[in-house]
Parts: sequence; structure tokens; C-alpha cells
Amino acid sequence: MDALILARMQFAANITFHILFPTITIALGWVLLFFRWRWLRTQRSGDMAHAQGWLDAYRFWTKVFALSFALGVVSGVTMSFQFGTNWPGFMEQVGNIAGPLLAYEVLTAFFLEAGFLGVMLFGHGRVSERVHLMATFFVALGTTLSAFWILALNSWMQTPVGYEIRDGVYHVSSWFEVIFNPSFPYRLTHMLLASALTCAFLLAGLSAWQVLKGVAQRSAPRVMRVGLTMAALLVPLQIFVGDLHGLNTLKHQPAKIAAMEGVWETQRGVPLLLFALPDAERRMNHFEVKIPKLASLILTHQLDGEVQGLNDFIGEHPPSLPVFFAFRIMIGMGLLMLATSWLGWWLLRRSRWQPAQLPRKLLWLFAGMTFSGWVATVAGWYVTEIGRQPFIVQGLVRTADVVAQVPAPMVGLTLALYVTVYLALIVAYIAVLKYMAEKPETPLPVDAGSPSLLQGTSP
Repeated sequence: MDALILARMQFAANITFHILFPTITIALGWVLLFFRWRWLRTQRSGDMAHAQGWLDAYRFWTKVFALSFALGVVSGVTMSFQFGTNWPGFMEQVGNIAGPLLAYEVLTAFFLEAGFLGVMLFGHGRVSERVHLMATFFVALGTTLSAFWILALNSWMQTPVGYEIRDGVYHVSSWFEVIFNPSFPYRLTHMLLASALTCAFLLAGLSAWQVLKGVAQRSAPRVMRVGLTMAALLVPLQIFVGDLHGLNTLKHQPAKIAAMEGVWETQRGVPLLLFALPDAERRMNHFEVKIPKLASLILTHQLDGEVQGLNDFIGEHPPSLPVFFAFRIMIGMGLLMLATSWLGWWLLRRSRWQPAQLPRKLLWLFAGMTFSGWVATVAGWYVTEIGRQPFIVQGLVRTADVVAQVPAPMVGLTLALYVTVYLALIVAYIAVLKYMAEKPETPLPVDAGSPSLLQGTSP
């Protein structure tokens, strides 16, 4: 493989590893705020046993947040280095746009998270309840602001507007147009919902694992209920937003849609391919399993709606095979998440919110779906990023024109090192989550009238 393919694979490995952890922390910060609020509310009502469950949930999941946040920060720094090492031409041409957006993310989001994270992790019992609640809120806000700026840049690369070109260099003509570009609202909403669903199944999955291993704390029923409720409500919303996002993509990136749907020739009444093997050499599909006209109905909301084919974009369309299958993995996982969450919520409600009374097969299903959000999110990102090729900035800057002139063996060596380290870190991360779930700390008593009992009990 040449240096271009290896450099793309290296960046793909970095972003695949990195996105796993912000996908958890973006939503988990707000879930922690909810746990914290519920504890304060039940504590004030005098129901101390009920309040203890919410406090246990807050303490345990704060540790999960801290672990995920640390890995997200480290992998994010490594990924940013590659703009200089592997893609110097990108920053040379569009650095006037990309640089400030990345800087805004650091100045507004990362500093906010870093400034209040210590208070959230170690301040319980050392600062007032109001200050600690406020710290949790600002950490959650920081994770969302981080997603805002990163998605603004990524969306601009997909649908670039608000720029002017002088001497081959891109300059901003309107920051409002750059940030709020045509695809930004859809991508941001889609990503925030993806994070919420990833977090929801992590909550339900780890809680189910604790029940199966007989180590569930009093927080397990509450956490599982929160996770399944989030998933049951948000999966349908994600499907609706995904439909809007697809319509936006059809308008601005029709080649990506053609690759997603395996459409080679422009036609009306396009069938929905449940399965096929796209053949880039023959420019056709093999082994098609299809539903007539359904793709046109989904994409254009008309049975005979016209969809452009890849043959209209020869030389300027993404590779069909990875985009086609990544899209179906995302959709398939989303449908599985929908069925699991609805079935699980209904059965949990019938059991009066007692996970121990659920069938063990269902608990094993929850446990197996713990990281299903990762699968769907990574598949979606592959659709987004591979679907933009051969451009790094859609229709303007080609990926091949901005890659560094580094020998292929050097890129291949660093790629192998990255993948080795990342695989080891993922295994270690999951092992630590398993250990924490199976060895929960003994909850300490809570007494609203004795703040001294809370001293030294930070997660």
C-alpha cells in the first residue's frame, strides 16, 4: 500500500479509538448531573435509603466518567498531532478555518472541563452541595461544547460555505456560515443522540452484569431504569433525525448517498438493498436482496423519486463497498437497540423495576449490548468520513493533495504501533470497567444532618 492509504488508515485508527470515549462522556456528564440532582431531591424529602441509591450511582459512574475522560484526552492529543505529521497540506490550505475552531474547542470546552473536573471528582464533602452540583453541570456543559466545535469543523469539511480563496489559501468570509454550515445542525444532533444511546446501553449493560454476578448495589435498579428509558425514548428520535440527516446529505453529498445505497445508475423508483456486494471494477452489484422502490421513498419521500448513481461521479465518488456495509451495520445495530430497549423497558416495568426478577437470558442480552453504541457510532463515522472521499474538504481539497511526503514503510510502522497500543488500551479499559462493576465499594451511610459523614468519600 502507498503512503496515502497508510496515512488514511492511521488517522482512521486514531479517530476510531478516540471517538469511543467522548461518545460516552458527552452524555454521561448529563446523566451524572441527573443522578446528583435526584440524590439531593430525595435526601431533602427525608427518604435516606432511596437517596443512598442515587448517591451510589453517582459515585460509581463518576469513576467511569473519569476513566473515559482520561483516555479521550490522551487519544485526542495524539490525533491532533497527525494534522502536522501526516496531513500538513490540510493546515496549509485551510488552517485559517480549522485552526481557530480547534482552538475554540480547547479554550471553551476543555478548559471548562479541566477547571471543574477536580471539584466534581474530589470535592464531594469538601465544598457545598450547591458548588458540587454546579461543578458537575459545568463538566457536562464542557463535554457538549467540545462536541459543538469539533462537529462544526467536521461539518464544514462536509459542506463548506462562508469562505474565500486567496492565493490558494482558504480564508473565512463569514464565521456564522462556517460554524452553522448546512449539515451542522443535523450532524450535531445526530452525534449527541448517538452519545446518549451509547451511554444508555452502557448503563443498562453494566447494571445487568452486576445482577448476573450477584454484586448489584441498591443503585442497579435505578441505573438500569434510567438506561432503558433513555434508549426507548431516544432510538425513535435518532431514527427521525437520521432521516432528516439523510435528506440533507442527498442534497449536498449525493455521491455519498449513492455509495450508501449501492446505486450505480441514476434512476427513479430505486429499490432498498438489504444486501448486496458492490463491485467497483464492473460498477454493479452482486447478490442483491432488495425491496422495490423503498430507497426512493426513504430518500425522497416519493415512490418514483430520482436518486443519482455513482456513475454520475466517476473519479469523484467514495469507495462503494466500505460505505455500503458500514451504513448497514449502523442501521442494523440501531434496529437491534430499538427492539432491545422497548422489550427491556416493558419487562422491567412489569417486574416493578426489579432487575433481579428479569429472565437471565434478557440480562445476558443487556450485558451483550453494553458496547452496542460503540459499534453503531463507529460505523456511522466510517460512513461520514469514507463517504467524503476522495476529498478532505468536500469538492474543494483532495485528500491526495495534502498528504505528507513520508515513506510508506515509516507510516506503516507507526500505524502498527498505534493499533497495538490502542487494542491494548481498549482491552484494559473494558477489563477495568468489569472489575469496577464486579467489585463495587460498600456504600457509606448518608445523614443529611451530619456533613462530616461525607468527608473523604469522594469517588
